[in-house]
Amino acid sequence: MSDLPAVIPIFPLPNVVLFPGVPLPLHIFEPRYRDMVRDAAATEERLIGMVLLRGDWRRDYYGSPQIFATGCAGRMLNIEQLADGRYNILLHGLREFVVEEELSDLTYRRARVRWRGLTDAVVGEECRARLDGLLRRYVRSRGPDAAKKVLDDGDVADDLRLNFFCYALELSSVEKQALLEASSVRERAERLCDVLEFAIGANSAQSPEIDRYH
Repeated sequence: MSDLPAVIPIFPLPNVVLFPGVPLPLHIFEPRYRDMVRDAAATEERLIGMVLLRGDWRRDYYGSPQIFATGCAGRMLNIEQLADGRYNILLHGLREFVVEEELSDLTYRRARVRWRGLTDAVVGEECRARLDGLLRRYVRSRGPDAAKKVLDDGDVADDLRLNFFCYALELSSVEKQALLEASSVRERAERLCDVLEFAIGANSAQSPEIDRYH
């Protein structure tokens, strides 16, 4: 991954997990993250690393609360600066990374990262059939309209299709984080199958859903 920078700005949020290939619109209003957008926009790569907050992050939200080490960087495709200094931006998920060291030299958080690439881009026939069946059961009852369209589009590559559903389905942030941390497309697909089976079973039994992964 030598074409990607070793240090990137990171944007921690409590309920957003980005995946490669997926678009993410964001409204930026905190002064420190306005600085982040301005500085990132001045670079060639225009990258922002999305990471998920963990633990009791509310106690230190305006400091440096804990984050999960694995995140996904997105490239800013569109930047709209509003009259009051806020921004509307559109990120496009690019690549997974692991935070190796945090830097605290600016108003916003930055990190030295190790870029990850999943070890394959194919789900495999057996896993694909299992996932497709579960997705159809789940999406039919509770999925967004966009998910139904992607489900029936046979031209979408395995990895992009998988990442879209990991992002778009109504799963908990911790479940999505576990999906992001998978080391291969097949492992991510298998984890999503497990999550969907659990969610479908819990819904059928009319019992509350809980996080499967911690």
